[in-house]
Amino acid sequence: MAAAHDTVVFIPAWNEEQNLRAVLAELHDELPDVDVLVVDDGSTDGTAAIARELGARVLSFGENRGLQAGIAAGYAWALEHGYAYCGRVDADGQHPAAELRRLLDLVRSGETDVAVGSRFVSGPGYEPYRYNPGGIRKLGTGVLRRSMRLALGRSFNDATSGLYAASAKALPVLAEPYTSGAPEVQALLRLDERGLSVTEVPVDMRARAGGESKLRGKKAILLVLTVIATLLGAKRFRSRRG
Repeated sequence: MAAAHDTVVFIPAWNEEQNLRAVLAELHDELPDVDVLVVDDGSTDGTAAIARELGARVLSFGENRGLQAGIAAGYAWALEHGYAYCGRVDADGQHPAAELRRLLDLVRSGETDVAVGSRFVSGPGYEPYRYNPGGIRKLGTGVLRRSMRLALGRSFNDATSGLYAASAKALPVLAEPYTSGAPEVQALLRLDERGLSVTEVPVDMRARAGGESKLRGKKAILLVLTVIATLLGAKRFRSRRG
């Protein structure tokens, strides 16, 4: 199927029938001139049917393959169909479409190859400390920030954000299969290694409309360990190449 527009927004989704309808409606209202792809990660509910009902293209896996596969497939689909720009939002409703529009505008301007929405950086209209995680989430985000500074040689405050806008130049890198349980972190490392520009942009995000945050309880500890393993693996790989 030929691209109707120059931009596609994809949504990785697994059993998100409760949230997906509102996410798609908001995208349609805020970004009427983009194509929308739902990457259905083997859902057993009505996720795929709702996506088709509301006019989205659907790429369905026969079984649940995980977020890593869904992200890579979304970028690969955009690359294969010749889109000039690609956005990503999560299916749980936490990413406002208006914020994605700002990221896409920044990429379209040519100022950056990739724009990543961040809860933790400030800027005009976005106050510092507007999002203050507590407990284990605070520990996890703190460790992640320090680790990313060591890996990239600069600060990156919201490395697990799933709110992205990318140019065609970045799609081949973002579409490569992910081997880490922290695919967003792996993506940032790849983009840095390939010399592509990445800009962290302040955004507001909503609370999840449903489901459980991945930075919660044992999941938070597992994510921190996964991120550390990803960063150490990247460091060893770079040392070998050097």
